[in-house]
Amino acid sequence: MPSLTRDEAARRAAAIHVTAYELDFDLTIGDRIFRSVSRIRFAVTAEAAATFIDIRPDRLVRVTLDGQELEPARVDDGRMALAGLPAGPHELVVVADMAYTNTSQGLHRFTDPADGETYVYSALFLDQASRAYACFDQPDLKAPFTVTMSVDPRWVAVSNGAGTQVSPGRWEFAATEPLATYFTVVAAGPYHRVESVHDGIPLAVYGRASLAAHLDAQAPEMLAITAACFDRYHELFGVRYPFGKYDQAFVPEFSAGAMENPGCVTFRDEFIFTSAVTDAEREHRAVVIAHEMAHMWFGDLVTMRWWDDLWLNESFANYLGYRVTAEATEFTGAWTEFAVGEKAWGYAADQRSSSHPVAPETVATAADALLNFDGISYAKGASVLRQLVAWLGDDAFLAGLRAHIRAHAFGNATLADLLAALGAASGRDLADWAWVWLRTAGVSTLRPEVRLDSQGRYESVTIGQTVPATAAGGEPVLRPHRITVATGIAGGVAGDGGALRLRDVIDVSVEGARTAVDALAGLPEADLLLVNDGDLTYAKIRLDPASMSRLSSTLPAIGDRLTRALLWGAAWDMTRDSELPATEFISLCSAALPREGDVAIFAKVVEY
Repeated sequence: MPSLTRDEAARRAAAIHVTAYELDFDLTIGDRIFRSVSRIRFAVTAEAAATFIDIRPDRLVRVTLDGQELEPARVDDGRMALAGLPAGPHELVVVADMAYTNTSQGLHRFTDPADGETYVYSALFLDQASRAYACFDQPDLKAPFTVTMSVDPRWVAVSNGAGTQVSPGRWEFAATEPLATYFTVVAAGPYHRVESVHDGIPLAVYGRASLAAHLDAQAPEMLAITAACFDRYHELFGVRYPFGKYDQAFVPEFSAGAMENPGCVTFRDEFIFTSAVTDAEREHRAVVIAHEMAHMWFGDLVTMRWWDDLWLNESFANYLGYRVTAEATEFTGAWTEFAVGEKAWGYAADQRSSSHPVAPETVATAADALLNFDGISYAKGASVLRQLVAWLGDDAFLAGLRAHIRAHAFGNATLADLLAALGAASGRDLADWAWVWLRTAGVSTLRPEVRLDSQGRYESVTIGQTVPATAAGGEPVLRPHRITVATGIAGGVAGDGGALRLRDVIDVSVEGARTAVDALAGLPEADLLLVNDGDLTYAKIRLDPASMSRLSSTLPAIGDRLTRALLWGAAWDMTRDSELPATEFISLCSAALPREGDVAIFAKVVEY
């Protein structure tokens, strides 16, 4: 099947406007095939328009357009042509037998080896909706969906809207707000369910019957995290969750981590733990819950117009997922996992030949967009947003997001739309910032250059910035960085046990290749000089030679785990870049890792 191109999507969006989908699924006709009936109401905006519908049937049963049967209705490589449509409203009905899959595409069917029970769920991202129903499968042709479903009478059925079993095995679901096609969801099977309500929002978690005992034990934590995240997102955005109920279905053999379907998020069911786990694993699950909830606003309520603005979905959800987990749940150190794990993923991706900007100017096809689901769109994009907050200030940043959400609710938006909202809220022109941070590839390295006087005081401290020309896709692009520089000294306070404590914390704006840190001039040399304390920017950091020589003793003495995460990351970065011999990194691990009390840090360093 040819991948939809950006130009094809633009032409189709100009030709038609989709007003409603009515979908009916019959999951009772066998273990290989299900029946799909798609009733699509749309309006043609240009006389005698030619367009096409997306569908990948096992067998096309019947097609009617405005009540007239199309004969013969032919599907050519996943597309069915609709030619010569006059301007005005139309109704297309497509009846098809569709094939189940076991590849997390279309409708995935799974038989549980534990008890022989069968489960079905949809996985329609990014352009897989046509494996389940006939549709105009692109993100900017949003429409309300009404779903009905026939299933085994013993089964529970779930979709985006609230469902009612109107007769044994027959389910009807409330109409949704306008959604992109890839957000529609159906799930059915003998799922075990745990329910709750928070702030008027019906909540539920689902899992396989064979996992019922584990789900019952863990549901209170999951639902408490869900409730806390809802409260915080409502505070941040000033716009309530707009999709009615909020189900979270933990489904088997799901190849993604999770999918942000409005009203029913799907997760891989490995998140229902079946053995003892660390606090770091529980924290990671909380971050994923918060990440998917962030998509309810960034992705679902406001959807990118085309896949070149993928970062409006994933970078925002990743940033907000870590932020809200840290602010609203018991896992207050979530940014530590981000610093020691996510950013290492981003740095590695950004130094390969496949590196790309956070927001590329053009993504030619939907298939090309899949290549951008990587450490750049997730980790780098989230870190860039954290730097934007440091530059604009949190109040201006949030004011811009609120204006953006209100302006484009239930519609689509672009990078230009977001920049306009943030610029209006902050009073700043973001064009230059967006170019260097979002339109160019590559990662900066920030390196302190230290000179001491004869008294052991800082004569000068300068931060050098470098960007490899090849990583930037041409000439090096030196970015502005709003960062914090911190110094620390060991011991010196009665009862501190030799712990390293902060002495100076200085805000610095890095501009260009060299930036002087004048505030440190004349101060005694510290045991540790740390660039990017607090992890506010996206850049590899280095230590000055004296700080590096003392790292084996200073690292275990640091009480703040985010600071330790940054130092571990810097040491590994230097090793990977051949600036630190591997034997010295191993020596550092031998000296400091046995005293590392944070499980997330320990696990990630071992993974390095």
